[in-house]
Amino acid sequence: MRGSRRRTNQARTRIMHPALKSVAAPVNRDGWPFVMITLVLAVAAGLAWPPLFWPVAGVAAWVAYFFRDPKRVTPTRPGLVVSPGDGLVSLIATVPPPPELSMGDEPRVRISIFLSIFDVHIQRVPVDGVVGALSYRHGKFVNAALDKASEDNERMSVRVDTADGRSIAFVQIAGLVARRIRCDLADGQAVRAGERYGLIRFGSRVDVYLPPGVAPLVAVGQYAIGGETVFADLNSSEPAREGEER
Repeated sequence: MRGSRRRTNQARTRIMHPALKSVAAPVNRDGWPFVMITLVLAVAAGLAWPPLFWPVAGVAAWVAYFFRDPKRVTPTRPGLVVSPGDGLVSLIATVPPPPELSMGDEPRVRISIFLSIFDVHIQRVPVDGVVGALSYRHGKFVNAALDKASEDNERMSVRVDTADGRSIAFVQIAGLVARRIRCDLADGQAVRAGERYGLIRFGSRVDVYLPPGVAPLVAVGQYAIGGETVFADLNSSEPAREGEER
């Protein structure tokens, strides 16, 4: 009887709509201090004037929603590059990689995703490999949706070297209201695609620089899911994909 009940609960979990899974996701450890602060404020406001409790408690619920950390199913075929975060594919350009990562000046395809305040803000490693370089740079806090944000804004850059000798860069970029970039990676660390590695508060952008000659498999305007959406295939000669709104 107990085993049957457990199987039923597991089945319900599998068929739960992805949107519901995201809403019901656990809160990331970085978010708990903010949740607790707003809950304390809600109680204090309610004691001062009871009608204030619910609006402030609603803010606490939104903070918990912002820091949600859902599980993801990452495709594990060798050579796949997955999205490092949730958000809109806002730009695809061919530009030199960040100079601080020692990857040369040869232009590479850069895929930029913009994270609104309603997106999951946990970042995930896009490819299997070893961390070859890390670099944090201070900068401005202009709109992360602008192309110049890649060079002007405060950012954390990471280079991962793959087993076949190629390198991929991914960059956390602060935005207008983002004032905190967290990266948990260390130089020389072995990583797997889809693993959590950091977070940006509140609203931001993440760039991915593909190896030379590798085409993007997403289009501008497409919504990417961190750890799941395939950005590129290092072992494929498929041309760049185009997209149109329908």
